[in-house]
Amino acid sequence: MPKGFKNFLAQGDIVVVAIGLIIALAFRDLITAFTTNIVDPLVTRAQGKHPVGLGVQLGSANNTTTFLNFGAVISAIIYFIVFMLVVYYLIVVPYRSGQARRGVTVFGPPGPVKTCPACLSDDIPAAATKCKYCGTDQPAQPSGAPGPSA
Repeated sequence: MPKGFKNFLAQGDIVVVAIGLIIALAFRDLITAFTTNIVDPLVTRAQGKHPVGLGVQLGSANNTTTFLNFGAVISAIIYFIVFMLVVYYLIVVPYRSGQARRGVTVFGPPGPVKTCPACLSDDIPAAATKCKYCGTDQPAQPSGAPGPSA
């Protein structure tokens, strides 16, 4: 294995991301079971007397190939929301607190920015002396004064 690639894989952040991905994939199965066995029957019950699902039949009755299944979309949205909540509370929050103990801020609010008077770009860091888009010299911010979007 080339030395550079080995060093890349040995970085702490890569290992943390890999572990997070493995945990997320494991939770995917749990959330799929939840939506399949809990949410889908509730959405199907909301359909009333329609035997195919919650939606609109475009072709002949009970033809699933011409059925717009809104119930499946609703279930997918619920699945996505539940999955993102699980990832946030079981991966992002512990990772953020662990990094905070190391003195590193992750997933925090963005730094202060200012607007370039020449090209009107509004995402230039407040401490920048030149615009990253047009190269115009930027006026110095008075010390202690917040930028326009702070």
